[in-house]
Amino acid sequence: MERRKQTLDLSPIKTYSARERINLVTIDNLMTPGVTPHEEYSADGFDELVDRILEARRNGRPVIWSMGAHVVKNRLSRYIIELMKMGIITHVAANGATSIHDFELCWLGGTSEDVPTAIEDGSFGMWEETGRWMNEAIQRGAELGLGYGEALGEYIDLNPEKFPNREDCILWNGYKLDIPLTYHIALGTDIIHQHPICDMGAIGKCSGIDFKKMCYSVSQLDGGVFLNFGSSVIGPEVFLKALSIARNLGCPTFRITTANFDLVDLGDYRSKIGYEDPNYYYRPRKNIVNRPTQHGGKGWHFVGDHQVTIPTLYDKIKEKM
Repeated sequence: MERRKQTLDLSPIKTYSARERINLVTIDNLMTPGVTPHEEYSADGFDELVDRILEARRNGRPVIWSMGAHVVKNRLSRYIIELMKMGIITHVAANGATSIHDFELCWLGGTSEDVPTAIEDGSFGMWEETGRWMNEAIQRGAELGLGYGEALGEYIDLNPEKFPNREDCILWNGYKLDIPLTYHIALGTDIIHQHPICDMGAIGKCSGIDFKKMCYSVSQLDGGVFLNFGSSVIGPEVFLKALSIARNLGCPTFRITTANFDLVDLGDYRSKIGYEDPNYYYRPRKNIVNRPTQHGGKGWHFVGDHQVTIPTLYDKIKEKM
């Protein structure tokens, strides 16, 4: 066979039940809004951002919440769920890993395995229930023309016996609240792509539908807010492409507010920097904070731990509502 056509057969892959797995994050140690103590976050512009979020919602404008998986791994799911129920978050966008951790908490009550140990024997990510059920949901969704997030939310809703912890599930709550949850998948990056029944075509179709949903939300963003929590590649890249599409179609999207939350300290992030500066290549700086807001909007970069910034953001929003 020609080398360029050689592929590896994944059907013999051995999977394991996750039921006996040790999990670093569990339902029992999730942080709870108004109950779990946390440090107070303070930074220039933070209060103004809160005011802009509330103004956007009073005016019926969207608040898009983009995030990476560490928001869930940092035990913060209940804050996102409460902000959706309060009518603050109108769209959640995330990567595939975020959906997996959320899904595992929903069925197993725990997530986040010990990777250094599992990678040694090839057992890392080879979880039968997570891989089979998520792939089943996505393949069903592809047949029905559903997006990735809607397919998973509906699967959870249709199989309540499998998901005893759905009240703490972002996917399920978004589905029940009719809030778009979109997942923007890089093929080969998620553990469910390792499962023998994985259908990359179905994943691509569902995630493609979600991209169009994201484009619609971004097209409505004039007077709205885009927030990004810890997604340094997928979130900012998807946002920039969706914004370009919206502007190409003539949608008014220049009066927007953006904010990026991460541990990376960029210093004076609004100053002009050159190619020789490593911070130039940090995508959120360009794609979220600066370029989208240069003609009428405003963007911030907030440095801090999610376990401090997100609870403080929630508290301040609730206080001012």
